[in-house]
Amino acid sequence: MKGKPVNRRLSQLVLALFALGFGLLTIISGGHVLFGDEAARRSVGHYVPFVLWFNFIAGFAYVSAGFGILRSHPWAAKLALGIAVTTFLVFVSLGIHIAMGGAFEVRTIVAMTFRTLTWCAIYIVLSRFLIQSRKLTQ
Repeated sequence: MKGKPVNRRLSQLVLALFALGFGLLTIISGGHVLFGDEAARRSVGHYVPFVLWFNFIAGFAYVSAGFGILRSHPWAAKLALGIAVTTFLVFVSLGIHIAMGGAFEVRTIVAMTFRTLTWCAIYIVLSRFLIQSRKLTQ
């Protein structure tokens, strides 16, 4: 019994640090393109502005989720679900943009796939943590 709470806390710490780091990197990379010079924009090729803006803003939600996970706030799971759902919706919008002949980079598809799957996984893990917490308190 003693090993499980320690493993859970360690997993929670790793998950929180991942979300925080992912969020900070997202903010930095998106901000570099959005607020940098023309060379910064050219360096990323055919970026899709609404995807770039979404990801930049979502980076702040990632950081918030990371702090929520770190502090064991139940709302962190709801935020992770919100991030997963909105990321998926933007991904669908990207698909429509591409189908209509819009310019894009393949790495955007890869990144959006990674982001969507990552936040779905984070939500699933956090949901399990919440279920385990409820069982421990009963």
